[in-house]
Amino acid sequence: MLYELIAIVRPGSLTEVKEIASTVGSLVIKNGGVIRGINNWGVFSLPKPVTRHQIKQTHGHYFVMRYDSSSKVHQDIRSTLSLEPRMIRTAHVKLGDGKLETLARFGAPRWKSMIGEH
Repeated sequence: MLYELIAIVRPGSLTEVKEIASTVGSLVIKNGGVIRGINNWGVFSLPKPVTRHQIKQTHGHYFVMRYDSSSKVHQDIRSTLSLEPRMIRTAHVKLGDGKLETLARFGAPRWKSMIGEH
Protein backbone atom coordinates (compact mmCIF):
# COMPACT_ATOMS: atom_id res chain seq x y z
CA MET A 1 0.00 0.00 0.00
CA LEU A 2 1.09 3.56 -0.68
CA TYR A 3 0.87 5.85 2.36
CA GLU A 4 1.62 9.51 2.99
CA LEU A 5 2.70 10.66 6.44
CA ILE A 6 2.40 14.31 7.40
CA ALA A 7 4.24 14.82 10.67
CA ILE A 8 4.58 17.82 12.96
CA VAL A 9 7.61 17.79 15.25
CA ARG A 10 8.29 20.30 18.01
CA PRO A 11 10.33 23.18 16.61
CA GLY A 12 13.85 24.02 17.59
CA SER A 13 16.19 21.43 16.14
CA LEU A 14 16.41 20.08 12.61
CA THR A 15 18.35 17.15 14.07
CA GLU A 16 15.21 15.97 15.91
CA VAL A 17 13.24 16.05 12.67
CA LYS A 18 15.94 14.06 10.88
CA GLU A 19 16.05 11.48 13.68
CA ILE A 20 12.28 10.94 13.57
CA ALA A 21 12.26 10.72 9.77
CA SER A 22 15.16 8.28 9.98
CA THR A 23 13.28 6.14 12.52
CA VAL A 24 10.21 5.96 10.29
CA GLY A 25 12.35 5.27 7.22
CA SER A 26 14.25 2.47 8.90
CA LEU A 27 10.99 0.83 10.05
CA VAL A 28 9.73 0.88 6.47
CA ILE A 29 12.95 -0.39 4.88
CA LYS A 30 13.67 -3.12 7.48
CA ASN A 31 10.22 -4.58 6.86
CA GLY A 32 10.48 -4.69 3.06
CA GLY A 33 8.90 -1.32 2.24
CA VAL A 34 10.09 1.47 -0.04
CA ILE A 35 10.45 5.20 0.67
CA ARG A 36 8.97 7.09 -2.31
CA GLY A 37 9.77 10.61 -1.18
CA ILE A 38 10.44 12.87 1.79
CA ASN A 39 10.18 16.62 2.04
CA ASN A 40 10.96 19.13 4.76
CA TRP A 41 8.31 21.87 4.88
CA GLY A 42 9.90 23.84 7.72
CA VAL A 43 8.43 25.59 10.77
CA PHE A 44 4.90 26.99 10.65
CA SER A 45 2.32 28.20 13.15
CA LEU A 46 -0.18 25.56 14.17
CA PRO A 47 -3.84 26.32 13.34
CA LYS A 48 -4.53 26.37 17.08
CA PRO A 49 -2.33 25.75 20.14
CA VAL A 50 -1.85 22.06 20.91
CA THR A 51 -0.94 20.56 24.27
CA ARG A 52 1.12 17.42 23.81
CA HIS A 53 3.04 15.64 26.59
CA GLN A 54 2.06 18.48 28.99
CA ILE A 55 3.68 21.17 26.83
CA LYS A 56 1.68 23.77 24.93
CA GLN A 57 2.91 24.17 21.34
CA THR A 58 2.05 27.05 18.98
CA HIS A 59 4.54 26.22 16.19
CA GLY A 60 5.64 22.97 14.61
CA HIS A 61 8.23 21.66 12.16
CA TYR A 62 6.42 19.87 9.32
CA PHE A 63 7.71 17.08 7.12
CA VAL A 64 6.02 14.74 4.65
CA MET A 65 7.00 11.19 3.70
CA ARG A 66 5.50 8.88 1.07
CA TYR A 67 6.19 5.18 1.45
CA ASP A 68 5.00 1.75 0.35
CA SER A 69 4.53 -0.81 3.10
CA SER A 70 2.20 -3.44 4.47
CA SER A 71 -0.63 -2.43 6.77
CA LYS A 72 1.17 -4.06 9.72
CA VAL A 73 4.25 -1.87 9.19
CA HIS A 74 1.96 1.14 8.88
CA GLN A 75 0.41 0.31 12.27
CA ASP A 76 3.92 -0.07 13.76
CA ILE A 77 4.81 3.40 12.47
CA ARG A 78 1.62 4.88 13.93
CA SER A 79 2.26 3.33 17.35
CA THR A 80 5.95 4.34 17.34
CA LEU A 81 5.14 7.95 16.50
CA SER A 82 2.34 8.12 19.08
CA LEU A 83 4.88 7.28 21.82
CA GLU A 84 7.50 9.77 20.56
CA PRO A 85 7.62 12.78 22.96
CA ARG A 86 9.00 15.12 20.28
CA MET A 87 5.97 14.60 18.01
CA ILE A 88 3.12 17.10 18.12
CA ARG A 89 0.75 15.55 15.58
CA THR A 90 0.68 13.11 12.66
CA ALA A 91 -1.70 12.49 9.80
CA HIS A 92 -1.64 9.30 7.74
CA VAL A 93 -3.27 9.00 4.33
CA LYS A 94 -3.65 5.79 2.35
CA LEU A 95 -3.07 6.75 -1.28
CA GLY A 96 -3.53 3.45 -3.04
CA ASP A 97 -4.58 -0.15 -2.78
CA GLY A 98 -1.30 -1.62 -4.06
CA LYS A 99 -2.36 -1.99 -7.70
CA LEU A 100 -0.19 -0.33 -10.32
CA GLU A 101 -3.04 1.44 -12.13
CA THR A 102 -4.20 3.01 -8.86
CA LEU A 103 -0.69 4.11 -7.85
CA ALA A 104 -0.05 5.74 -11.22
CA ARG A 105 -3.01 8.11 -10.75
CA PHE A 106 -1.44 9.99 -7.87
CA GLY A 107 1.88 10.86 -9.53
CA ALA A 108 4.68 12.75 -7.88
CA PRO A 109 3.82 14.92 -4.87
CA ARG A 110 3.47 18.61 -5.70
CA TRP A 111 5.50 20.31 -2.98
CA LYS A 112 6.55 23.92 -3.00
CA SER A 113 10.31 24.26 -2.66
CA MET A 114 11.37 26.72 0.01
CA ILE A 115 14.23 29.20 -0.32
CA GLY A 116 17.04 28.39 2.10
CA GLU A 117 15.86 24.82 2.62
CA HIS A 118 18.48 22.45 4.05
